[in-house]
Amino acid sequence: MAESLPSTEVPLIADLTPDVSDERLADVRVGVVTFPGTLDDRDAARAVRIAGGTPVPLWYKDSDLQSVDAVIIPGGFSYGDYLRAGSIAAKASMMREVHRAATADGTSGSAPLPVLGICNGFQILTEMHLLPGSMIKNDHLKFVCTDQRLRVENTETPWTAELDRGGEIVVPLKNQDGQYVADARTLRQLEEENRVVFRYVGGNPNGSRQDIAGVTNERGNVVGLMPHPEHAVEPGFGPSSSGTEEVAMRYGSDGLRLFTSLLRQIVAA
Repeated sequence: MAESLPSTEVPLIADLTPDVSDERLADVRVGVVTFPGTLDDRDAARAVRIAGGTPVPLWYKDSDLQSVDAVIIPGGFSYGDYLRAGSIAAKASMMREVHRAATADGTSGSAPLPVLGICNGFQILTEMHLLPGSMIKNDHLKFVCTDQRLRVENTETPWTAELDRGGEIVVPLKNQDGQYVADARTLRQLEEENRVVFRYVGGNPNGSRQDIAGVTNERGNVVGLMPHPEHAVEPGFGPSSSGTEEVAMRYGSDGLRLFTSLLRQIVAA
């Protein structure tokens, strides 16, 4: 018969107790928007909680941001990707409020509001014209699901301030409308203004122009990316590789740094 272990030695699965030293992080309220067809809202909320913050659910039909300090628009297939991925969700009442707060005047605290769009959230942000460009079908016309290596190109946003410019992270990628496109003038502007935030490394998985995986707006408070950092926040449930070190199988947690970065930037503001 197996010998029982003291409770303090029993390994925990999905232990969401945040391992943070700064208790002020819990005061940071991060809204997570849910639409019909959203898949990853709970994963995004979990990532915020593990990072030490407080996730706040936001319903797409509502128009009250509930005094949140930042907003995450998570991945999924809002409205079944009808018309275009993200096009219907972009017209929701909650997104009008997100647009207003993200473009508000002010440079202190959470004004303008930091916003992160992940996968479908990125598509929604382009449909709202908070971010330039657009997303179309992958060039191979197939759904792709893989652990994706990214290079960090911009660390001047609240979401990437604690990452290393030129460094790499590994997070899951899963999409069918993930090909980022823009006209030549927009692409040149993004490069010249250092607004490409993440770039695919080790092969382009969907045909995105100039290997672009994520971009930011002119003010740097709005970031969108196709890969999923919220799926790489806890050892045992993430990728089997990392951009910084060798890790055991499923122990990659590079994505957590986006969420801890956001929380610490807001606390320090």
